[in-house]
Amino acid sequence: MANPLFNLLNKNNMANNNMMNMINSFKAFSANFQGDPRARVQHLLNTGQMSQAQFNQLRDMANQFQNILNH
Repeated sequence: MANPLFNLLNKNNMANNNMMNMINSFKAFSANFQGDPRARVQHLLNTGQMSQAQFNQLRDMANQFQNILNH
């Protein structure tokens, strides 16, 4: 039978690793991104490659991510 404390610690460690992987991926993306992000997003909206609903969802996710990074 598995130790419940070990399981909890393992889950927390996996969550921390996932968060660090996400932060590292974002840092790599931002370091390699070229151009004006607002202009790129506007282009995606203008060409229909991104819907307003998708933009709203991504904006909300970005705001949540920013709150995580600021704490």
